Amino acid sequence: MEWINVLLVGLLAGTHTATWGMYKDSVHEGFTYRKYSRSILVALAVAPIAYRISGLDATRLGDLVVFFGLVYVSERGVTEFWKVFIRNEDQSKYFIPMQFHVNGRVLQHPGVRLAIGIPYAGVILALIFFIDWVQDTGAVPFWVLLVTLGGLGGWVSAVGGAWKDAPIEGFEWFKFFRSPVVATLYAWMLSNFTSELWLIGLAAEGFTVATLETWKTFFFPSRPRGKFAGKPILFPDMLEMRQYFIPVYATIWVIVVSGIVLAFLRGEGA
Repeated sequence: MEWINVLLVGLLAGTHTATWGMYKDSVHEGFTYRKYSRSILVALAVAPIAYRISGLDATRLGDLVVFFGLVYVSERGVTEFWKVFIRNEDQSKYFIPMQFHVNGRVLQHPGVRLAIGIPYAGVILALIFFIDWVQDTGAVPFWVLLVTLGGLGGWVSAVGGAWKDAPIEGFEWFKFFRSPVVATLYAWMLSNFTSELWLIGLAAEGFTVATLETWKTFFFPSRPRGKFAGKPILFPDMLEMRQYFIPVYATIWVIVVSGIVLAFLRGEGA
């Protein structure tokens, strides 16, 4: 049952990500089940690894809540690293390039991009170890660490997003602070299920991405993603077809939120 739960969480997280991505992008670049399944397969692949590293217990509902956020952010990290630093793709279809670029100028050489991407990933890993080290010292009260470092994933996302997007679409203060604030709030919620701050920070960012992408995608369906701003709708048939995926997406949210509520009711605290 333990490993069934691990794979089930991977399936839910991957399908959730794949669905909002498809919903926003398919009208511009079409739909294929191969592309739709990408995030699902990545999430299923990273879930067992993340579970072994995390030390969570997949038989406890509170731990599964944290694990969902952890798998979510892990899938996003792997997929985005591949798209930004490894994948070669025609960038002319985008308003904001998806490959690594400087002020809109894409670095074409994959070796150069990878030489930048590996140290970048190293910095992220170093931050995770730093958070764990600071907590282990016991020199700072947990609540202070939670407020200052619990939303660190949101700050990394905000800084990275601003560096990548702001030179092209402009800088917005609300957009910049949105991820850190939401991530900190989720960190507070997740601290009820685990006391490991590095897990809290990663899972909080996973929930933040899931929440903000839901808000941007399904509450403003006619607003194109930044990367497709000003680009024409090339596949108008997807405006109708994509609606059939909404029940699946909503069901996953119901399962996740129900899990959170039940975990609180059961008192599965850290």
